[in-house]
Amino acid sequence: MSRIFLLAAFALIVSACEPADESAEAPPVDSGEIVASEDTTATADILDPDGAAPFNLNTATAEQFATIPGVGERMIHEFEEYRPYTSIEQFRQEIGKYVDEDVVAGYEEYVFVPVNPNEASVATMMQLPGVTSEAEAQQLVDGRPYASEDAFLTAYESIAGEPDAASASVYVEYE
Repeated sequence: MSRIFLLAAFALIVSACEPADESAEAPPVDSGEIVASEDTTATADILDPDGAAPFNLNTATAEQFATIPGVGERMIHEFEEYRPYTSIEQFRQEIGKYVDEDVVAGYEEYVFVPVNPNEASVATMMQLPGVTSEAEAQQLVDGRPYASEDAFLTAYESIAGEPDAASASVYVEYE
């Protein structure tokens, strides 16, 4: 009788250790390594169905960063470590130490560095919706100094158009 009990217990233990479906893959585990997702080009609309702007690199939470494809705990740490970001070039340089420029460009679909109209570089100005060329960004830089956020947004609207100007205030950090 004890042999039957031991055999039944052994069979139960062995069956519990085997996967139920051998074709099923184990879920990915975040090992802390920085691994880029194959899909880093999706737009911010995926992050927020309301169409809100990408995440501000200086204020976004770890939970928000975790929604970006390919971003694990280690990359979240790297995003937070270099705060405050003052230009998009700084973000590219710091994060570019860990992943290639294509991956960094993919991340830029989900994040932005706040634009100070009187200090932002041409590349940082190009994050603004509707600013599609370096020449347009340079026009904004050449229009300095801006006396107020409204003065900047008026200049911006003349370049990008009214619909983009309405959403640009999210990106602007006027001091």
